[in-house]
Amino acid sequence: MRHIGWIAGAAAAALVAAGAITYAVAEDTGPTTKAPTADSADAGFARDMAVHHQQAVEMSYIVRDRTRNEEVRRLAYDIAQTQANQRGMLLGWLDLWGLPKVSADPPMTWMGMGDMASGEDGALMPGMATDTELRKLNTLQGKQAEILYLQMMTDHHRGGIHMAEGCVAKCTVGVEKKLAQGMVDAQQSEIELMATMLKERGAKPRD
Repeated sequence: MRHIGWIAGAAAAALVAAGAITYAVAEDTGPTTKAPTADSADAGFARDMAVHHQQAVEMSYIVRDRTRNEEVRRLAYDIAQTQANQRGMLLGWLDLWGLPKVSADPPMTWMGMGDMASGEDGALMPGMATDTELRKLNTLQGKQAEILYLQMMTDHHRGGIHMAEGCVAKCTVGVEKKLAQGMVDAQQSEIELMATMLKERGAKPRD
C-alpha cells in the first residue's frame, strides 16, 4: 500500500500530459492531414513504446520499496513520472487516430524487426526485463536491489533508445518524432548517470 498515492499521482499527471499532447497532435494531424494507419511506424511506435514504458514504471515502483537510498529513489521517481506521462501521450494519440492499442503483428514489426524479440519469459522487446529478473528484484534489499535496478534500467533505456531512434527515422507525425528524439536525449543522459551510480556501488552495466 505504500506506493498507492505515488501511483495515483503519476496517473493524474499522465492524464494532464496526455490531454496537452493530444491537442498538439490534433493540430499536427488536422482536418487536411491524413491520420496514420494501424500498420504505420507512428502507430507501431506508440503501441510498442507504451508497453515498454509500462515495465519501466513497474520496475521503478519496485525499487522504491526495496531501498531507502534517496538518490536511487529520486531517480526511480523521475523515471516513473516521465514514462507514465509519455505512455499517456502515446495511448492518447492512438485514441485520437481511432487506432487499436494492440496489434496481431509481433512487437517491432513497424521497424522491420518483428522477429527480433523472442518474448521469452516476458521480454517482449529489446531491453525489456524478464519476468524472472522482476521477481528477483522483488526479493532484494538495499544495495543489491539498487545495483540490479540500475543494470536492468540501463538495458531498458538502451532498448528504448533504439526504438525511439526508429521513430525519429520512420514516423511522420512531427510532434511524435519530437517526443521520440526527446526520449533519446533524456535516456542517454540517464544511462550516463546510472553508470556513475553503479561505479559508486562497485558495479557496472551489463554487457
